[in-house]
Amino acid sequence: MATTESTEGTSGPKRIGAPAAMRHAAAQLAQMLQCEPGSVSALRGTDDGWSADVEIVEIPRIPDTSSVMASYRVRLDHQGELMEYERTRRYSRGQIDR
Repeated sequence: MATTESTEGTSGPKRIGAPAAMRHAAAQLAQMLQCEPGSVSALRGTDDGWSADVEIVEIPRIPDTSSVMASYRVRLDHQGELMEYERTRRYSRGQIDR
C-alpha cells in the first residue's frame, strides 16, 4: 500500500520542472516586453526558483539575420512566476560570439 505525504509547510512550495520553467521564462518576458521570444540559452535552478537567460527579438528586420536581439536574465519563483529581469546583452542575429 502506497502512502503519500504532504510536504506543504515543511520544505516550501514544490518547484516546477525545467521544461516548464523554460516555457514560463520565455513567454512571460515576451509578453512584458511585447517582443517575439527567441530561445532560452541557459537555465539554472536557484534556492528561490529558477534563473534563465532568454534571447528576444527586440527589433525585427529584413533580412532576418540583421534583426536586433537581446539577452535577458530572468528570475522565476518556484511556480514559474516572473520575479525580475534585466537585459545583459544586445547584438545582431547574424553575429557569432568569438
